[in-house]
Amino acid sequence: MGKKILGVSAYYHDSAAALIVDGKIVAAAQEERFTRIKHDHNFPSKAVDYCLEEGKITADQLDFVVFYEKPYLKFDRLLETYIAYVPQGLKSFLSAMPLWLKQKLHIPREIKNALGGKYKKKIVFPGHHESHAASAFYPSPFDEAAILTVDGVGEWDTSTIGSGRGNHIEIHKALQFPHSLGLLYSAFTYFTGFRVNSGEYKLMGLAPYGTPRYKEVILKELLDLREDGSFAVDMDFFNYCQGLTMTNDRFATLFDGPPRTAESDITEREMDLAASVQVVTEEIVLRMARHAREITGLPNLCLAGGVALNCVANGKLLREKIFERIWVQPAAGDAGGALGSALFLHHQLLEEPRQADPVDSMAGSLLGPKHSNDSIRTFLNENSVPHHYFEKEEELLDKVAGVISNEQVVGWFHGRMEFGPRALGSRSIIGDARSEKMQSQMNVRIKFRESFRPFAPSVLREDVNEYFDLKEDSPYMLIVAPVQKSIRTQLSDKEQEQMKDPNLIQRVNVKRSTVPAVTHVDMSARVQTVDEIRNGRYYRLIKRFKEKTGSGVIINTSFNIRGEPIVCSPQDAYRCFLATDMDVLVLENFVLFKSEQTEESREVREAYIKSFKLD
Repeated sequence: MGKKILGVSAYYHDSAAALIVDGKIVAAAQEERFTRIKHDHNFPSKAVDYCLEEGKITADQLDFVVFYEKPYLKFDRLLETYIAYVPQGLKSFLSAMPLWLKQKLHIPREIKNALGGKYKKKIVFPGHHESHAASAFYPSPFDEAAILTVDGVGEWDTSTIGSGRGNHIEIHKALQFPHSLGLLYSAFTYFTGFRVNSGEYKLMGLAPYGTPRYKEVILKELLDLREDGSFAVDMDFFNYCQGLTMTNDRFATLFDGPPRTAESDITEREMDLAASVQVVTEEIVLRMARHAREITGLPNLCLAGGVALNCVANGKLLREKIFERIWVQPAAGDAGGALGSALFLHHQLLEEPRQADPVDSMAGSLLGPKHSNDSIRTFLNENSVPHHYFEKEEELLDKVAGVISNEQVVGWFHGRMEFGPRALGSRSIIGDARSEKMQSQMNVRIKFRESFRPFAPSVLREDVNEYFDLKEDSPYMLIVAPVQKSIRTQLSDKEQEQMKDPNLIQRVNVKRSTVPAVTHVDMSARVQTVDEIRNGRYYRLIKRFKEKTGSGVIINTSFNIRGEPIVCSPQDAYRCFLATDMDVLVLENFVLFKSEQTEESREVREAYIKSFKLD
């Protein structure tokens, strides 16, 4: 067996672990999936245990453990920043220091303790953006590529432009704290009433409802944006260097009043703020990408960092054709740093060769635990859960496809769990994209989330261009593409007026295409292309659905409710199924019908929903 390397990310948000053996990705998972704490930042003990179990090794058999960033350099940035803002940053300083002194400055001790004292070897610390760059390039299908990493902040860097060739990565340019696109986007996330490091995707989903009337204000007052995509932020409007909030009173004055209170009504102002910072983000990403093409001369681009999860910007980048092909790491945020750090050590520091996989080497990002039919049967029988077992896959798929075509909502649990923030057909809630009622029904009655949130389509790879203006693969749901004009609906005068209604659910309920449940208000969709190599049974399910209905596209949303991590185990899936208005639950070859289950009391359902903090 080749070198066994464990990568770890921890202590900020989305802690994770990843195991590679001889350069092959064996396992990767976020801690939140096991602890059921959304964005769990604690040391990923359970994720580490899973990775070792999946690899059939013990901690003492590891050759290396690698942590995804340099804690001392990060601490240096923290101290320098606090000193620069004395005495304003005192409260924030006192809030941050205990965790630093207790854990973050003692990573080797924390890792060795978590491994039961069995690991006695070296712990390696690459840079934060080196880990991001490695996670983007090494699993990509490219022999060589430009690399763009954009996030909040690592140690000092907030964005980097680099290149990868063979087994080697080089960072050419970096933008440094406090000038950060990720933190700018998070500032608007905070100001519009959503949770930082969690609600950024909500801001992206809200943007199409607004008009970018604040764009020029942002570019004039907040940023000095240069042609190469670098910029300087005017910190007089922000509070993230020294305070416990992202913005200050000057920011509020500039944008017409105080921040929106969480869970209050969303107004046109918030919609317009979202639209404005989104178009600014897209412009910055495009400028950075053009500069990356210019200085590297390479035709392909790899992306990672939290901002790489902005699939609207990714779609715009693809359509601009700055690069011939782009590939985005599906776990682009800090969780992916665990994987990137392990790959960086293997290829860059140990100089092990690399052979690019023409598909990619992420195995569809299905790198988490799986559960056998035998273990599921034991769980169902021990709890006296009514169920049906299908020996033959063809019969199972036929049954489920029929259920979906009858506008029923299905919890789909199959194979290995996804690594990264997207459900990709292993831990998914699925439904009929042709249904006019499905978007609002799934948002309100099943996900218990804001009505404006769009759902993504899973579409057969061979059919993608029939529905969406997209010719490329998008296996990880990280590209937004326009819905084809041929399937759009001509809106009546009444419907056009309805599309201006301040009540967002009224806009959502307008039928805009023949697949209304996955068509956003701006006639776009966050597309997942599904193929048999990556997706197996999930592909065959959609194929069977098409045979029944003529439609090769279904709704795919993550198997969870608002504030809950994506389900990991059959027990997680069953609890979520009972607490929501899902109609059917599929656990591998077992099918459960809600009508046959003992109905949960309202109190039990409400307790389940309240057990997760709103995101």
